[in-house]
Order: sequence, then C-alpha cells, then structure tokens
Amino acid sequence: MLDILILAAGKGTRMRSSVPKVLHPIAGKALIQHVIDTAKALTNNPLNIVVGHEADKVQRELSDQHTFILQEHQLGTGHAVQQALPHFRKDSIVLILYGDVPLISRSTLQRLINKVNKNSLALLTMHLDQPKGYGRITRNSSNKVTAIVEQKDATEEQLAINEVNTGVIAVSAQHLQKWLPELSNNNAQGEYYLTDIISMAQQQGVEINTEQPDFEWEVMGVNDRRQQAELERIYQLNRAKKLMAEGVTLIDPARFDCRGNVSVGQDVIIDINCLLIGEVAIGHNVSIGANCIIQNSVIGDNTVIKGNTIIEDSEVKADCTIGPFARLRPGTKLSEQAKIGNFVETKKALIGKGSKINHLSYVGDATLGDDVNIGAGTITCNYDGVNKHQTTIGNDVFVGSNSALVAPVNLEDGVTIGAGSTINCSVEKNTLSLTRSPQKMHKEWQRPIKK
Repeated sequence: MLDILILAAGKGTRMRSSVPKVLHPIAGKALIQHVIDTAKALTNNPLNIVVGHEADKVQRELSDQHTFILQEHQLGTGHAVQQALPHFRKDSIVLILYGDVPLISRSTLQRLINKVNKNSLALLTMHLDQPKGYGRITRNSSNKVTAIVEQKDATEEQLAINEVNTGVIAVSAQHLQKWLPELSNNNAQGEYYLTDIISMAQQQGVEINTEQPDFEWEVMGVNDRRQQAELERIYQLNRAKKLMAEGVTLIDPARFDCRGNVSVGQDVIIDINCLLIGEVAIGHNVSIGANCIIQNSVIGDNTVIKGNTIIEDSEVKADCTIGPFARLRPGTKLSEQAKIGNFVETKKALIGKGSKINHLSYVGDATLGDDVNIGAGTITCNYDGVNKHQTTIGNDVFVGSNSALVAPVNLEDGVTIGAGSTINCSVEKNTLSLTRSPQKMHKEWQRPIKK
C-alpha cells in the first residue's frame, strides 16, 4: 500500500509575494496542484499535505479530501515528515514529494516506488553538470550509497560530486517510525534533515536504491519568478510537442500556451500566440489565427477562426467562420456554416445554420433561425436595467444595419427589418418593418467657418 506525503510548508521568500509559493501557477494551475494530480494517478488514498506558512490559504485553495498536517515551525524536512508520522499506515510505503516541484512524472515515481520493500528504500537522484545548492550523494568503493551531504556541510571533495539528491524518496513507514525520532539538528542550518536517514539506513544494513528521472526538468523546483517562468516554458513546449505528434501544425511552438486539457483532430493549424484554457476540443481541419483565446469550448470540423478572436464556454459546429476580432461569450452556440465577423460579440446566443452576423454587432440572449442576416451595427437590447429578455428570430430573416431589437421581441420567418430601425414589437411572417424619421433638407444652412 502507498501513502503519499507532499511537503508544502515553506514560505517562499524569494518569490516576493503575499501568495504562498505552492499556489503560484504553472500553465494556470497551482504548483502543488500539478503534484497532487500526479500523486492521485498513483493512489486512490487521501494525500497527506504538510502546510505551514499561510496554511489557511493553501487549504482553502485545495480540495478538502486531503489530510492537512500543520508544521507550525519550519525546522527542516525531517521535522516536517515527523509531523506526519501518525498518519502513515503501519505497512505502507511512504512517497515524499514537494509542492514546489510541479513537473515530476508518474512513470518516474512508479519506477522509484518499485525499488522499495521492507529491507530497502529508494532515492531519486540526478547527475548535474552544475550541482551547486544540492545535497551530494556519497558512495563507497562498491558504489553503494552511504549518505547525503548537504551543500553547507560538504567538504571540498564532496562538493566535487555531481550526483545530487532531488529530495524525492520512497521508504517504508516502519523505517520512518524508527529513524525520524533519532534525527539531530546538529548542522550548519540547525534543522532536522530528512536526508540523515540515509546514513542510518546504511549503518543498519538497509539497501539504498537509486532511480533517475527521464528528464532534468522533472525535478526542478520553483524558488523565484525566474525559475517559475523557465518551468512554464518547459511545460508549454512539452504540450506543444505532444499536440504536434497528434497532427497539429503549430506555426511557432515557442509561442503557444495551453492551460488545461485539449483534444484535437487531424490537420489542425494554430498560428502564433494562441491560448487554450480549460477543456477544449478541436475537430479536424480547423484553422486558428494568431492571438486567439479559446476557453472551455468545442470547435467543429473545417472551422476557420481568424486572428484576435476570443471564444469562451461556447459550442461551434462544423464549417463555421469566426472573426477576426470576434468575441463569443458563454452560452453561444453556432450551427453549421454560421459566420461571425469582425467586432461582433455574442452571449447566450443560438445561431442557426448558415446565419451571418458579419460586423460591429452585439447579439445576446437571442435565438436565430437558419439563413439569418444581421446587418452591421445591430444590437439586441436584452437588458432593461433589472432583467434580461429574449430576442427570437426565425428563418430567412434580414435585419438591416444599425438596428436595435428591443427585447422581448419575436421576428417571424421571412421578416425584413429596414436599416436604422428600433423594433420593440414582434413582427409577423414575411413582413417588412421599419421605424425611420423623414429625411429633412435645409438648403439655407451655412457650414460653420473657423474664426
């Protein structure tokens, strides 16, 4: 059985923020949430999370299904794990992770866990060309691990070692129950180091196995804004590579961001600076122009989304054209072959097959039938200052430019609305309706001149 402990009590001083370090985001998700999601893929048991600095904020942001353990005084990693001892099951393997190391993979952790039994523990180590700042792994003449020496306590000879401790360890709960109470804080930091259990294990004949991650970035932590930005780009490039392997053309993978889950069909083209957020599904042969944002939406086959378009909580069927500079707000649904043009905004709008809202219009709280044409500058006036009201438009309706449809109003099939009209009454089928003041001519009028 597996118990997982995530250490998340640190202050993160170098972030220079009022937000706890583990709540800072990578790809729109808190650092610690990345760790939690990976951990939950390994076990169905509740996770144990050690909190300390701004503990209440961390707990509020995370699911209450976890077991939160308070480390009131941050006295080192060994001290943190000591606080969690009562929560480990007697016969479990304990996997210790860190809330500020977000990109570690499930496969790496599974290999680590597989190397643990009642007579062994497993360390995740890494060979680095620049090991400064990390604890060094010391080995004997038989290449067996003997200890982990922290940077500040290392000799010159030990500092030359390039195999380092990542901090991630898998060990039986029974060993932790025996070793942790014996930890000492007699070191340069005055802290209780979890790493001291390695020398205890070596002295007691417990086998110390090591495993290495597939990639160095898996064990990179976030201590400041620069490291956060570096991991963001690593994460995004990995997502870009995955999408390209699934058949997506990214014009520039370095200028692509995904902050959620995306599924894609074949022959999708995404231009630069696009952002996909939440749950996004993109069909086959979709083209997305530069600088677009798509959030929690479904995009149908053969749809063209032109540059600088924002689509949020919307559903777009096949063969639609949207943008440039369009905004589909939550509740918008486009049927097949619909067209939304430049500087058009929709909200809670159901747009029928082949219908067009080409430019400079707002359509909200509305249902449009098939083959409707909405002229430039048209507004559905859906809000009376207190309540929202519906506009219903039938099939084959033509609304002239610069019209205001004052809801609630119903335009039946085949209606034509003259340009510049304000419509506040329902219009019967196949009727022309317009409201327009007579045009006046003033021949005696003199144009003003500059004085």
